[in-house]
Formats: sequence, structure tokens, C-alpha cells
Amino acid sequence: MSRNAPTQIGVTAPDYDLTAASDVDYAGAFAGIAPEVREHQLAVRQFVQDEVLPVIDGYWERAEVPFDLVKGLAERDFLRDGVDVPGRPTVSLMAEGLASMEMSRGDGSVATVCGVQGGLALRSIVMHGSPEQIEQYAEPMARGEILGAFALTEPTHGSDSVSLETTAERTVRDGVEGYVINGEKKWIGFGSCGHITVVWARLVGDDGDNQVHGFIVPQDAPGYTGTTIEGKMSLRAIWQAHIVLDDVFVPADAALPGATSFKATSEVLFATRLSVAWAAVGHAIACYESALAYSTQRVQFGKPLAARQMVQERLTRMLSTVTQLQLLVARLTELAEKGELTGEQASLAKYTCTRGAREVASIARDMLGGNGILLANRVARHFADIEALHTYEGTESMNALIIGRDITGVSAFA
Repeated sequence: MSRNAPTQIGVTAPDYDLTAASDVDYAGAFAGIAPEVREHQLAVRQFVQDEVLPVIDGYWERAEVPFDLVKGLAERDFLRDGVDVPGRPTVSLMAEGLASMEMSRGDGSVATVCGVQGGLALRSIVMHGSPEQIEQYAEPMARGEILGAFALTEPTHGSDSVSLETTAERTVRDGVEGYVINGEKKWIGFGSCGHITVVWARLVGDDGDNQVHGFIVPQDAPGYTGTTIEGKMSLRAIWQAHIVLDDVFVPADAALPGATSFKATSEVLFATRLSVAWAAVGHAIACYESALAYSTQRVQFGKPLAARQMVQERLTRMLSTVTQLQLLVARLTELAEKGELTGEQASLAKYTCTRGAREVASIARDMLGGNGILLANRVARHFADIEALHTYEGTESMNALIIGRDITGVSAFA
């Protein structure tokens, strides 16, 4: 080598391809699904590969809602999250679960868009609305022309949402019978950028029953203020809002006739809890896929990481957890399709799957070393989003108490 030749002190770091889809199902948990269910699953997976993964890091980093993807979800009939809409094909619970898994494997924010729009807001209207309300909102929501929010959680009432303080009172304004709603809500997806919000409020006043009722509230109604919550480190590509309802008037036909107690709210949440468990499985698969791909591409000490005993043990541990989660959600979804799933079993699914997903994400993040905190390598985004998933639709502690009460016969709720 010439004395004047520059000394090579390093090389450009390689690009790692960690987004390729794989069909992780080591125990054949989904081997017996119907062909149309498999077709639906693969259609969602293709959407994730072609539309979500190429752009989502940018939206996530900028904390922007990917409205173009929302439009794409609607065009492919994924936005309703499997909720029955008149005139549209029925989606089985297994197909809905697999779709949630595949969507979450792509991104938690995009999956949450479907969960908020379809699983919560649209489902509330379809389950508890009048025929006129269903006709007015269901199809436009499925098409993405009307974006909906679901406002239950309050700044001081999360786990004890049954004690919510937002009120509705019958009144007459300008000769129109209706309700005036006052209160605050927090962590409401699409609550600041949608069109309507399903607000859960306690009916008070001289002729109130002090029960929780549901109301369809236009977001442009006078007195409705939805402020986007900033500074989130999780689910950054969907906006959640702090909502203030200051003497918001809605006409009488804005009330959901079937939503006249907290039981109605619980029915909506029960229907979505299993979907959240499926979503956790999707996040876990994404982290496992990325770690496996990285281990075959990353070379250290002259060998790929995959050639190391410690790495193989970690990959096996991750696959073991993923497989257990898949078997659990597949079995409980079979029970749900028979109408035999209990609330406690749904809680067990959510409790187990979010805990398992956190474990898998943690191992994957560690396996990728410094590269594990880069958005381009996928794991960091899922690592952060799982934290939100672990909390909403019932925290770990609340689900544990639900299960504990069932297995002991003793309530330990404070």
C-alpha cells in the first residue's frame, strides 16, 4: 500500500431489510381456517406490505395521522373492523381477529384507527342505535366519509369509568327537545379530527335516571372543543384528544336508544377486547420477524448473530411466546363465534397477550442493540406502541381483578 493512501478506518453500515412478511404459525394455530378467512388475512397483509410499511415511519416520527391510509383502508373495506354494516359482506370473528393481527404487525396507530372508527364508534351505533341512526351513519363511516370517536375515558376516570362524571340533562332549546351535555373526556382517538363522537354521559336532572347513556355528538357542535394531546411517545400516528363539553346541545334523536346504562358500554368494550388481544399478537410477530431477520443479516466476530447459541435461545423464547398467544386467541375466538366466550376469558386474552407482546418486544429491542432504537428497523415503534396497547381497553391490573374475582369468587375491587 502506498504511504500516501488513506487508511480505511470504517465502512458504511449495511442496510437491514427487516420488513419482509413471514407466515409465523409454528403450531398451526390457524391451519384450519376457512379459505375466505385466509383470503381476508392475506389481503390485509398485502395492504400492510404495500401501503403501510413504506410510509408509516415518517408519519409516526412527525406525529401525523395518515389520512391517505385511512382512505385506503376504507376503499378495501378494512375500516369497519369487521362490524356488520347493512349491504356489506359479513366478516367472521376469526377473519376480524386475523385482520387486527396483520394490521398491528404493520403499525399500531393504523390498527387503532380501525379499532376506534369501526370497533368502537361504528359498533356503538350499530349495536345500540336506532334504524335511522344506522342508516345515517353506518355506510358513510364504513366508506370513511364520516370519522367517528368513542368518548368514555375521563381525565379522572380511567379504570373506574363506571363512575364517569360527564352529564347529560334533558332540556328544550329554541323549541327543540334534546339534551345538554357537560364534562370532559381524555385519550379520545379521532376526538379532535373527526366528524362525530359517541359520548357516554350520565343522565341527570329531575327526570334523569343517573344511568350512563350514549349520544352522537357532532364535533362542530357549539361548546365542543377537542384538543390534540401532544408529546406522546406511543401511537404517534393517531391523534387522541382531550375533549371539553361545555353546554353542548344535541337533539333528542342524537341519543342511542339502546344505550341506557353502563351495560351497553360494556357490551361494546367486550366485543373489542378480544380484538385488542389479537393486536398484541401482531405486534409480537412484528418484533419476532425483525429480530429473526436481523440475526441472519447482522455479522459480528465473523459470523451472523444467528450462529450464536444465545441468539438462537432468545429467538426460540420469542417464538414460544408468540405461539402460545396465537393458540390462545385462536381458541377463544372459536368460543366467541359459538357465543360461548365469557368476559373473564376475554380479559384473560387481553391480559396474557399484551404481557407476552411486551416480553417479545423487549427481547427483540435488546437483540438489535443500538440499531434497535431506529425507526427504520421497526422494533422501536412496536416497542413503544405496545405500551399503549397494554393500558387501554382495561389495564393489566383491572383485567387481573376481573379474572381473580371469577376464579376465587371474591371481589377485590377497591
